[in-house]
Amino acid sequence: MFTSVLMIEKALTSADVEFVTTLHGDEEVAFHVLLQPRGDQADRLLRAIDDVALGELDEAAHEREVPEGDEAAGQGRQALEVSLVALRSAGSEAAGRLIEDHPLDALKVLVEEIDADEVIVLTDPHYVEEFFHRDWASRARHKVGVPVLKLFSHSKA
Repeated sequence: MFTSVLMIEKALTSADVEFVTTLHGDEEVAFHVLLQPRGDQADRLLRAIDDVALGELDEAAHEREVPEGDEAAGQGRQALEVSLVALRSAGSEAAGRLIEDHPLDALKVLVEEIDADEVIVLTDPHYVEEFFHRDWASRARHKVGVPVLKLFSHSKA
């Protein structure tokens, strides 16, 4: 069985689930999902710049409304559960946990703990962080010792 760590920031859409569960053809895949809610990541300004770069001006104007802290954790737990159910429904094994701080440290520990074959980072685009190679995938490539695949979420959850 192939073991993938899947890093996400929101609930997986059906298109996302189909995409990640078919990446390895007919090979069985076990997913270990790490979710850090968007509100617990970059500051509001970076998120707003990303929204503007994507042409989502309304989203940029509402970044101050993105849940942070305990509220983000509550929504994150729900998004994680929805994602795990969807992965299992697609025929994959799936377990997961919510990350509150230091996502790359948690990633490194998990990769070593489960002897992962790969890391898949599936997020919306984060142009500012990607430009400076400060996004999860770019930083993880130097930290985890397994292949890191960066994918963009197919649609809004």
